[in-house]
Amino acid sequence: MAQKRMTSGRLRAIGGAAWSLFFVVFTGPAIAGVEEAAKLSEQSGGVAMVVMRGGAVAFEDYADGAGADTAVQLASGTKSFAGVIAAAAVKDGLLALDERVAETLIEWDGDLEKETITIRQLLALTSGVDTPAPGDIPTYSEAIARPMKTAPGAAFAYGPVNFQILGEVIRRKLLRHGDGAYKDGADYLRARVLDPIGVTVSDWRRGDDGYHILSAGAIMTARQWARFGQFILNEGAWNGAQLVDRRTLLETRAGSAANAAYGLSWWLNKTPSAETLAASKTMQRATDLYTNKNPSLPDTIIMAAGYGKQRLYIIPSHDMVVVRLTQGVDLNRLDRGRANRSAQKPRRGFSRKDRRQRRQTLERLRTEQKFSDTDFLTALLTD
Repeated sequence: MAQKRMTSGRLRAIGGAAWSLFFVVFTGPAIAGVEEAAKLSEQSGGVAMVVMRGGAVAFEDYADGAGADTAVQLASGTKSFAGVIAAAAVKDGLLALDERVAETLIEWDGDLEKETITIRQLLALTSGVDTPAPGDIPTYSEAIARPMKTAPGAAFAYGPVNFQILGEVIRRKLLRHGDGAYKDGADYLRARVLDPIGVTVSDWRRGDDGYHILSAGAIMTARQWARFGQFILNEGAWNGAQLVDRRTLLETRAGSAANAAYGLSWWLNKTPSAETLAASKTMQRATDLYTNKNPSLPDTIIMAAGYGKQRLYIIPSHDMVVVRLTQGVDLNRLDRGRANRSAQKPRRGFSRKDRRQRRQTLERLRTEQKFSDTDFLTALLTD
């Protein structure tokens, strides 16, 4: 018989003295380590956690005022939608993973450095195109104009540029073959995958060019992101229908020669080379899966990860999908703040209110950064 239990209590708000209601729901077979994992999540600023097992929600935990309808910025967790867009496009005959990007971006054709870059290399972040810091997101046109830094396939470089280039590739293919029904890849994803599986994206940021940002900016609830994760666990099938190309979707779980620990838009629980790890500050800072490795964790785990330690884990060995969310960063508010500051005259210092809010935000972000993927997964998967 399915286990079901609900409890309620109080949890101190991160970075403040206020107290807020939280609740935990268990439905389905007991998961031995789930309560310890939830405790670790909350200690590092977690406000939502959903576990699906066997295709059904088995556990939910909300804290610090969050609830089932709380949607937050996924930040770079958005990136993993790109691999699914590609798998749908392969099924629809729009592209192949190993086709040259220059076949669509004709301005690259004849460019001796760029003309051999493939779709697969964009998704693996090994195209060689120079990429700015993860938070500096170019428009589609700015991304395709970036210079080369390394030879295609030679090195892994994390950042937004490859996804924005892919966004322009998909946009042009849809314009050519989609009769103008979809403006960009996010619209295509919604129609081809998200709507059919009943997943809602609360919002999705757009760049200055008006197109959805494929590298960041989707806003979702924990339940909705987990449902998307179940689609990935199902290998692209839903209610008996294969919505995307299964082989392509499985290929997104494979690393590259340049980085065994990153697939086609997914982080993998594999072992990167010492050289790759040393060269990537993101791999050192974003997760401790590679610097605090637990060899007992299944190497089939794949992960979508965003700033603030937003997480979606797919764990095929346990027929499990797990989401944990924090407050993270309000990127829309950040954009507005940058715009306001650029329009204002420089001023000295900050008001007392500004300083207090800044201290609280920094304290919360420091708390969130303490989260350990390795410890969380180790606790969760304890038999």
